[in-house]
Amino acid sequence: MAADTPPKVLFEHEGVFIHSNSEDSEEQDLLVSGFLRIIDKDGETIVEYKPLEDTVDPSNMLCAGKDSSSVMEWTRGPGEERSELQQAVVEQQQQSYETEWDMINAVSYPKRKPCANGEGTLNHNQEKSKWAFSFSVWDLRSVSVKKEGWTRLVFKLKEPPTSLPMLHFHQGGSEGFLDCLRRHASLTESLDDNTCLLVSTPNRALSQSFENLLDDNNYGLVTKLKKDPYVTTLGGFSKVTNYIFDAFRGPELERQRRPAEEVADLDILELGEVIPGLEINQQEEPGFEVITRVDLGARPEVTRREPLSADDWAEHQDAEGRMRNVSHLKKMIFKGGLCHAVRKEAWKFLLGYYPWDSTYEERKSLQRRKTDEYFRMKLQWKSVSDDQERRNSRLRDFRSLIEKDVNRTDRTNRFYEGIDNPGLVLLHDILMTYCMYDFDLGYVQGMSDLLSPVLYVMENEVEAFWCFVSYMDQMHQNFEEQMQGMKTQLIQLSTLLRLLDLSFWNYLESQDSGYLYFCFRWLLIRFKRELRYPDVLRLWEVMWTGLPCQNFHLLVCCSILDSEKRKIIEENYGFNEILKHINDLSMKLDIEEILHKSEAICMQIRSCKDLPHSISEILGFDTESELSKLEEREFGIPLDSPQSPRPAHKQEVFSNGHNGHYREPPTHNGCKVAFIS
Repeated sequence: MAADTPPKVLFEHEGVFIHSNSEDSEEQDLLVSGFLRIIDKDGETIVEYKPLEDTVDPSNMLCAGKDSSSVMEWTRGPGEERSELQQAVVEQQQQSYETEWDMINAVSYPKRKPCANGEGTLNHNQEKSKWAFSFSVWDLRSVSVKKEGWTRLVFKLKEPPTSLPMLHFHQGGSEGFLDCLRRHASLTESLDDNTCLLVSTPNRALSQSFENLLDDNNYGLVTKLKKDPYVTTLGGFSKVTNYIFDAFRGPELERQRRPAEEVADLDILELGEVIPGLEINQQEEPGFEVITRVDLGARPEVTRREPLSADDWAEHQDAEGRMRNVSHLKKMIFKGGLCHAVRKEAWKFLLGYYPWDSTYEERKSLQRRKTDEYFRMKLQWKSVSDDQERRNSRLRDFRSLIEKDVNRTDRTNRFYEGIDNPGLVLLHDILMTYCMYDFDLGYVQGMSDLLSPVLYVMENEVEAFWCFVSYMDQMHQNFEEQMQGMKTQLIQLSTLLRLLDLSFWNYLESQDSGYLYFCFRWLLIRFKRELRYPDVLRLWEVMWTGLPCQNFHLLVCCSILDSEKRKIIEENYGFNEILKHINDLSMKLDIEEILHKSEAICMQIRSCKDLPHSISEILGFDTESELSKLEEREFGIPLDSPQSPRPAHKQEVFSNGHNGHYREPPTHNGCKVAFIS
């Protein structure tokens, strides 16, 4: 039997208290401190409260190395002394050159253990554990909110009618809890008591379909999309069904369902209107470039290899540390990825933090300079007083959003799981420092997804920050307010898909899915939420090689769609079903199969001698040097080889219409493109 999926932490806050005696009791000084969580367990949303023990676990003392802010864990039992090696490491750290950063570079604190509890029951065996409780959101009737000095919440369950102990939020966090709860249930103010929020939940199948879709319910969706398309997209834009369209139509049309054939055109127009920068102009306009249908020929076979080993990596370094034969090294990484032992060093080169021709000494010098630069920026936000922050709304908003996102980023990964996790501290600090590095952009939701794997691999605050900076240089346009980067990529992807499979694209177009909005999340954070964690690492390092073409990630999208097109067409999926089907692919994709097919698609397109200029421009074929072309011939099948796929040919076309109607095609660098069957 397969092991149960570990629960996913949706919200977690420590410092929630139960006053163990009633208010009219003489004894009021006994407080029970604990943490409150909302978790997703096998598709069910659970609220749980667990008290904390007061004891400190000496075997898990954490300290940050002063030279790099890397977190180390001393495995030491009670009464044991550090080993000579551990003591030597400590002394070496104390003599490091960054001692002036000690104050802000420390991540050192004890862990506290949550007590065990029975599921949904009170355990009276222990004085503190008896206060633990958990319940399903489906069983929640109401939440009473009282604010007198601090916020207090009381949960009332449905069957049997039960009031759970009052929770006191001495250290804040109640609003974050309620915001998270609103994503999984509707909270409406009682007409009789404005402090009571009545809880209603839709049927379970529907709620699971829209998990994390919105922070607001019903018609707040349009406002949410307009204010922050990233939140909607990351949380579940690709999980939309008719619910989203009901919200778009407004209350006056709630009970007036339109026929399916009338719904699609209006809805896709509204989708374009509410996502800034993704407006689709559908007015007729003459003067576009007609590109004839191209026969690409057979798709070539490609092979992949084992991941690059530590020995392979060492063979490409000279005595002074310079990397040799970089083009061959990149090819090996593209073909097989990296073994995990090599990633920490290799990613610094792939992301541009280390120059390929740098020596060991040059990299040490670079590390010292970058460490100083990092901590100067970190000190900028660390030294901001509460008074200053109250007058800086942007910094305040950045911090609030970062704290919210960090608390729910990859919490099932051991590097980030649990309470008081130093990985979360570093994740938070790096994102806050990035706001100082690029204050114009600041923090946008989704950036924590890009940083998380980088920090996981680097295990080092400074190195992770500068690698993240390099990655953000590539991804910057995805997060800009006008979303020009996302608009361009969706246009390019649509153009590539029409070249590769016009009949499939025509089907998507007939279902108002031709603009491929369901790929938005794929492109925004580079498949971070679609693949298992090890597969994300493999895909990213392959893409960072820059091989075998520009915008290889678009061909990865085409590869996935190519594998799913048969089911989509045979099942006659409409707009809603396509969105749901694409979303359901998450964590089910085979990365090696995808990379095989993506590379084969690239070789297939490259072999076409009559390739439209716009396609060559998207994939960077027009800008290749003769050396790059030579490397490509070594990389794959030479274009003039007898084994090369048969030459492509054009089919003459005498019409520029599509099913009798013209819809303005996407543009790329000002050139309108239309594929005609």
